[in-house]
Amino acid sequence: MRRFSADYLKDTRRGMWNDRAALAPLALDSRTRILDVGCGTGELTRVLREESDAEVVAVDADPDLLRAADADGRALGDATRLPFCDDAFDLVVCQALLINLPDPRAAIEEFARVSSDVVACVEPDNAEVVVESSVAAEAPLAKRARDTYIAGVETDVTLGSSAAALFREAGLADVESRRYEHERTVEPPYDAPALDAAKAKAAGTRIEEQAPTLRRGGLSRTDVDELKSEWKAMGRDVVEAMAAGEYERRAVVPFYVVAGRIDAGETERGDADRLADADDGSNEAA
Repeated sequence: MRRFSADYLKDTRRGMWNDRAALAPLALDSRTRILDVGCGTGELTRVLREESDAEVVAVDADPDLLRAADADGRALGDATRLPFCDDAFDLVVCQALLINLPDPRAAIEEFARVSSDVVACVEPDNAEVVVESSVAAEAPLAKRARDTYIAGVETDVTLGSSAAALFREAGLADVESRRYEHERTVEPPYDAPALDAAKAKAAGTRIEEQAPTLRRGGLSRTDVDELKSEWKAMGRDVVEAMAAGEYERRAVVPFYVVAGRIDAGETERGDADRLADADDGSNEAA
């Protein structure tokens, strides 16, 4: 599983849920117990608590991130081996987790095990990201780096638009998918995160961090070095434009809110199978 720092998670999810209409399929106001899987620093956890009177439990594999999540309960755990009994929650949800897992369907099936009603996810399709910038070189450079990164990353970071199919394959019913566009803008006056991001561009920080993935995506070491040089030059232009109060940037990241219900028929068949297995075991022991 890919891991991220607390600062990265807070920065990329800043302002994510200013508009919460896309969360309607989760029926948050009717929930009694919600599980937020892969909660990170708890950005979605906070929204779940604000929109519901339910008990909200957060789980993550990273203890440092988990400590930052403000939840009614917290648990350390793996998304494919959740430390809860069957049907423990009436909603199990995650945000930007499945795209970082090598086997997202296994996680969905585990979500279904601990949910008595609805399983949901909020996942991006990073192939559909759009960047617009007043610095001419930024948008084409960002697309080139993003396309190469997607080709080299070891998980499906475009999964959002196809997550509904995974839900159906996992046996969930009444699957619904809604597209939600997370728009992030930079314009004067610039806040501290925007200024820090510009400095990071001028230093080529992102290309340096992503170099192994970019090489897996088809770039040679020389190609990565050249991309980093172009990125740093673009970053210097961004810093200069900011100093003049002339820099503007708009990025749109499409997320897909997908929700599916536990199939009551499948649950009953599963219970019957487990009972039959128990009976078989008892007979053998006798």
